Amino acid sequence: MKTNEEILEILGALSPDLQKEVIDFARFLMQKKAGRGKKLRQDWAGGLKEYRAQYTSLELQKKALEWRGD
Repeated sequence: MKTNEEILEILGALSPDLQKEVIDFARFLMQKKAGRGKKLRQDWAGGLKEYRAQYTSLELQKKALEWRGD
């Protein structure tokens, strides 16, 4: 059986609510795959270097969380 036919057969056997869940999950998988090619931004690197002498790396990490509100 072809994949498309199998998918349609399975979807047809599900309730409308479950069909919606399957569609939502398929869209999630498509977005997840599309996001794999993106490079991580690192323009933030060195943004806190002015505090290097004032804090240890662990203290600075905790301060950064405070400043962000986490």
